[in-house]
Amino acid sequence: MRTQLKKDEKLLIIIRQHWIKLVLPIFAWLLLTTILLLLMTNYSIAFIIILVTAIYPLIEYINWKYNLWGVTNMRVVDESGFFTRYSKESPLDKINNVEYDQPLMGRLFGYGNVDIQTAAEMGETKYTLIHHPKLLKDTITNAQEEYKKIQITSQATQLAQAIAKNINPAAAPSQQMIADELQKLFELLQKGAITQEEYVAQKNKLMGS
Repeated sequence: MRTQLKKDEKLLIIIRQHWIKLVLPIFAWLLLTTILLLLMTNYSIAFIIILVTAIYPLIEYINWKYNLWGVTNMRVVDESGFFTRYSKESPLDKINNVEYDQPLMGRLFGYGNVDIQTAAEMGETKYTLIHHPKLLKDTITNAQEEYKKIQITSQATQLAQAIAKNINPAAAPSQQMIADELQKLFELLQKGAITQEEYVAQKNKLMGS
């Protein structure tokens, strides 16, 4: 992946389109090569034609190699192009839904389509002939869960620091109780005992907002 990673960003997986995308151009070139060698008596000309037409599968291979999707702990990066470059990024917190589908042949050979819906204006993007589509989908959803946990942990830490900073002797017991209750709520959230919505509601209630 040519996109530079940010600070504390880790690359989780790189996925390309399935190798089946290369079957048609390679097969067409091999068929043409066979016909030329069987029918042409001038092998020098045949060899030149074979070399020139090899550019087609070579270009298709280069396009396949540099058309990839990288999932990090912060975003999904869509890259393509070798001579020209294209790059699109979708932050994990902006991805609303990820779906995949596989036809019968896709299940047999391990390819399918992946749908990524984001909060951006161009909200839905469909990627076709993806190698291991379920793996791509699962990696994105798992990365989203971890990203949310990190964000919640950061918010809880900042909140605790803010409370500790504003504690004064007269209000110390009360504020300490609030900090303890917030910590308990956060632990319940991490264990899955309460939902994100319940955590936010109880936190706002404790903070009086």
